[in-house]
Amino acid sequence: MEDFGASKEFLIDSETDWEVVGEGIKRKIMGYDEKIMMVNVLFEKGAVGTLHEHYHSQVTNVAKGAFEVTINNVTKMMKQGDCFYIPPHISHGVVCLEDGLLIDVFSPVREDFMQKMTY
Repeated sequence: MEDFGASKEFLIDSETDWEVVGEGIKRKIMGYDEKIMMVNVLFEKGAVGTLHEHYHSQVTNVAKGAFEVTINNVTKMMKQGDCFYIPPHISHGVVCLEDGLLIDVFSPVREDFMQKMTY
């Protein structure tokens, strides 16, 4: 694995740019080292995080809005304050039901996200 070092100790939301990653979806990487990464993901109503899988463990907090979340072919409605866990190599995706914000935490760092990052 490539060494990405670590982020700054203090990351100010208003000083961090959004990266558009899909139709109605953008993200900000808010902190990382080689073992862990936190990412804010902003969704517009109707945006779809397509089904995918990766080798990282993931825990997600629904900070705002409502989502239809599918993990391993099971779908549940999740709203502000709810959380979900995705084990490595498990298929998952979301549909945004009302404008929302997800806070994703990954272990280890998502190398694929780092390729587009600029600090």
